[in-house]
Amino acid sequence: MNVAEKPVIAAASLIGQRIQKKDAPEKAAGKTRYIQDMVVPGMLHAKILRSSRVHAKIKSIDTSAAKALPGVHVVLTAADVPDQQPIGVARDHLPLKGERVRSLRDEIAAVAADSDEIAEAALKLIRVEYEDLPVIATPEDAIKPGAPLIHPAPLDAHGRPQSLPPKTPIAFAGKADNIAMRFDYTHGDIAQAEAESDVVVEDSFQLHYVTHCCMGVSGVIAEFDASGNLLMYSNTQVPFLHKREFAEYLNIDPSRVRIIQPPIGGGFGSKLDIYPFEVICIFLARAAKRPVKMVFTREEEFLASPTRQPVLLTLRSGCRKDGTLTFRQVHTLHDNGAYTSWGATTPFVMMQTFSSLYRVPACDYHTTVVYTNNPYAGSFRGYGNLQATFAIEQHMDMLAEKIGMDPLDFRMKNAQDVGEVTGQGMEFKSCGFKECLTTAAERSDYRKKHADNIANRNARGPVKRGIGIASMLHVGGGAKIYPSDGCGTILKLDDFANVTLITGASEIGQGSETVLSQLVCEELGLPISAVTVVNNDTAITPWDVGVHASRTTFIAGNSAIGAARKAKAKILAAAAKKHGCGEAALDLRGGFVVVAETGEPVVELARLMRNLHFSDKAELVMTTFYYEPPSVHQDKAFKGDVSAAYAWAAQVVEVEVDTETGIVKMTKVTGTHDVGRVLNRLGLEGQIEGGVVMGQGYALTENLIVENGVTRNPNFRDYKLVTAPEIPEMDITFVESMDGEGPQGAKGVGEAPAICIAAAAANAIHNATGVRIFGLPFTPEAVYRALRGKSDKPHWPAWKPE
Repeated sequence: MNVAEKPVIAAASLIGQRIQKKDAPEKAAGKTRYIQDMVVPGMLHAKILRSSRVHAKIKSIDTSAAKALPGVHVVLTAADVPDQQPIGVARDHLPLKGERVRSLRDEIAAVAADSDEIAEAALKLIRVEYEDLPVIATPEDAIKPGAPLIHPAPLDAHGRPQSLPPKTPIAFAGKADNIAMRFDYTHGDIAQAEAESDVVVEDSFQLHYVTHCCMGVSGVIAEFDASGNLLMYSNTQVPFLHKREFAEYLNIDPSRVRIIQPPIGGGFGSKLDIYPFEVICIFLARAAKRPVKMVFTREEEFLASPTRQPVLLTLRSGCRKDGTLTFRQVHTLHDNGAYTSWGATTPFVMMQTFSSLYRVPACDYHTTVVYTNNPYAGSFRGYGNLQATFAIEQHMDMLAEKIGMDPLDFRMKNAQDVGEVTGQGMEFKSCGFKECLTTAAERSDYRKKHADNIANRNARGPVKRGIGIASMLHVGGGAKIYPSDGCGTILKLDDFANVTLITGASEIGQGSETVLSQLVCEELGLPISAVTVVNNDTAITPWDVGVHASRTTFIAGNSAIGAARKAKAKILAAAAKKHGCGEAALDLRGGFVVVAETGEPVVELARLMRNLHFSDKAELVMTTFYYEPPSVHQDKAFKGDVSAAYAWAAQVVEVEVDTETGIVKMTKVTGTHDVGRVLNRLGLEGQIEGGVVMGQGYALTENLIVENGVTRNPNFRDYKLVTAPEIPEMDITFVESMDGEGPQGAKGVGEAPAICIAAAAANAIHNATGVRIFGLPFTPEAVYRALRGKSDKPHWPAWKPE
């Protein structure tokens, strides 16, 4: 079309629209190829033999029969891999265990064969002789005097644990106790704050194991080329961190490690760490000199993938008669499992919630993380915040009841405003906390229903209705825990004004491809169909720290905008020069360079791109940008503004409690989230609805049952996920606080919606029945017993670390 024939182009925006995910058509059509679908020429299939003992010494391993099985190419044990190095967050275990097993998930041997069936058959031929050791099944047992040690230190000539140099790898040096980590934080004067309190409440809470239940199970393919370079197809959420870690492990330059991410069937934090199966697959590929693929079975995913960390938590809270919070004192005991993964560091986030959800003049927080012979915990959506919020928000209701104050009014009195800085140093540059509270309460008719339900507790009929409210605070702009929390972008426009956006940010189902495309199109005035996103190959994409801490929209979004704005400046400069006008007078809209004030088209963008390319002084429009957020590392006392932005939400949960059976039905969730600014309304709604259901499962049904180190329900038959008929009605609204640093004002929201559902459900059950329950999940049996005064209230009496 001739420019002269083109009508005036009005300004239009994609921001706030409901936009389908870019990968939705392929997934809906069943054409997406996950790692399970991938076949590499010459590929072998791998399986791992895991321990049949919870805690034991390995006396012998006989692999001769397995090696002799036709179709088996490699069988490895620890004895076959002398260059093993410890892995994990604390470097406290080896991929293949050779002397001792500490949990049922422990890896004893591995097989690479022509098929999964042959590899499985070979595992059954391996003979392992054990000498059983005492089992530490609970964190309470782990800290008892004289408890057997999970990682014992070598003894000196007098039978005493040898002193160890700092940072000695535990796998080789051991420990003199079962304590894996400690966290201690304080601000304010606790003693004075308690003395000034009119009301003090103290309770202990017990939080349980749940697992991620990603639709796609864990898997990896490892392959070495003829020069010894490593290619991995991996579902990791942190490809560049893995690239570095695997290079260190193999003692090669990181440039010789390439990681390609196939489409990932869910992460939720489960794919942040480096796990034994990945390293073992590398060992097998190195030994076989062929590509090796390893994919978990569903049962293996239950047994050998990380969990949400179980916690025993004692909370002491105080307030004045006027409703002013005075202090929180917290002591938690965490079950680390046999080894240390990211679950051990969830206190880093928990302390932020205890110190900074509402105004807390004084906070004293202590965590002891201990080894047991149980499965080990990893990162999980919300990262400890579900556990912390479960306790805090019940205490907010209890304190309000003690002083005769409405629970909503009590929260509003203590809720923060924009510009406030907490005792921990978190600065709230945008804050829609109070609006979240009032909006959720008004839309759910919380005040009236809360009062009516109390009045109707003694009415006829077994089914009682309840309503509960809870709030949450979480990072919304990443978290500075690595030297860099940034993300890089490369942006290229071709001769037809199509954009290739090459981003370090990974897509794990959260819709990042779509949001980043929106942000680029908003700057360049193009339809979203004009953008292709490349984000899955470390040989091509720029660096990014990975998908965690609700950071991708905020950090990768700012990076994409930076690259797009540089491209826009280059385009407008070229157009101004060619058409004899000022750059400031021009804009990009609808695939054209236009006069900004009138919308009159100046030149079609695609035509301008070709003119630039094929002119005497040929030019390409290609830009790069790296965004590093203005967050800071917390100091040794855990103080500092660790995130560039903070997300807020309030959720109201309505339930029906059948007092004859203990069955709790969640009927409605009303949620209001401060998201900074709505970018993709459809994507946001999907994130929040999914998070609510995850929180519902945590509250009511999901429970990974671990008894004496044995997982009793490693399958979907016995592990109760929420299903479609059980999902409650949802009323979701957004507060747009317009964060000044956020991309188009947006903040991260990925973890937020799961965080306070269980807490609000607890308050709703109390509103319905007058009974407060301090442990999860709210199964029919647990509720039935609590209603009859038969439940054992969790209690952990140790207030101070020994």
